Amino acid sequence: MTTLAGLLQRHGGWLEAGPEEGPVISSRVRLARNLRDTTFPGWASKKIRNRVWNDVSLAFEQMPDNGKFLRWRMDELTSLDRDLLFERHLISRELAEQPSGSGVFVNEDECRAVMVNEEDHIRLQSLQPGINLQKAWAVADELDNELEKNLSYAFSSKLGYLTACPSNVGTGLRASVMLHLPGLVLTQEIKPVINAVSKIGLAVRGLWGEGSEASGHMFQISNQITLGRTELEMIANIEQIVQEVIEHEKNARLRLMEKQEIRVHDHVGRAYGILANAALISTGEALDLLSALRMGVDLGLLPIVRREIDRLFIRIQPAHLQKKGNVSLSPEERDIRRAQLIRNFLKDK
Repeated sequence: MTTLAGLLQRHGGWLEAGPEEGPVISSRVRLARNLRDTTFPGWASKKIRNRVWNDVSLAFEQMPDNGKFLRWRMDELTSLDRDLLFERHLISRELAEQPSGSGVFVNEDECRAVMVNEEDHIRLQSLQPGINLQKAWAVADELDNELEKNLSYAFSSKLGYLTACPSNVGTGLRASVMLHLPGLVLTQEIKPVINAVSKIGLAVRGLWGEGSEASGHMFQISNQITLGRTELEMIANIEQIVQEVIEHEKNARLRLMEKQEIRVHDHVGRAYGILANAALISTGEALDLLSALRMGVDLGLLPIVRREIDRLFIRIQPAHLQKKGNVSLSPEERDIRRAQLIRNFLKDK
């Protein structure tokens, strides 16, 4: 895999089978870091931003496994290529819109990515399948230590790591778990759960992170506090809360099957019927219907591999459809390609 087109030939390693994978898609740890005595990206000149990129590039070149990381600068990519990286959860929308000096380093299995000159000089992320924040943290910590051997971070003995946004000061850590919660949505219990989680200092966001909707009944639960606790304490707290949410989701599904089994079969069956026969379908509708299929798989109603559906969530996105065909498509043309892709997927299931 040496080009962006090469990403389409495989899926990220975080989409493999993982612990507690039923309601859980993946776990992520992100670390925010900045270089000492260097203006934050939002206020930095083009010269400073390019210097930061060069310094981080040199740090990667000096790492033992530097050959396993690919690198792309945002100002050298088309908007379609930037959208592709965003859809694969490798960069943020903010980075995609940044000027010169911004870019990303991605390792071969896409489980590690380092954004340069987004809100902070460095945004390092580690993705793991299932609920596995401990491993995600260990991988992120190791990469962070390797980079710090050749970079001088902005650090305060009193406050910890200094960041552009005060909410990230301290450890600079954001740990999150992506969950599939259709049971709580269908039983109309999702709002009380979200409110309860929010009251204890955690954030709940949609499939694409901050500011996004919960497409396909996908939710990300993450910490909001980064100061005053160690990384392991924060991770342990999130894991405990996530396990409770998982139990709520499992119980909601059980109640649905006990009290509304026919409706559940109808919900899953209708979704399958539409997806298997639709001639055109939008991204939003496809995500919601694939969510129903995924729940059907978890309940033993469909003989489909769960992770194949998870990968479809990525493959049906607009940039992926266009990059795969190496062509610019209108919204309707994308809807036609998306429907065809899903029909072909379900043909032999």
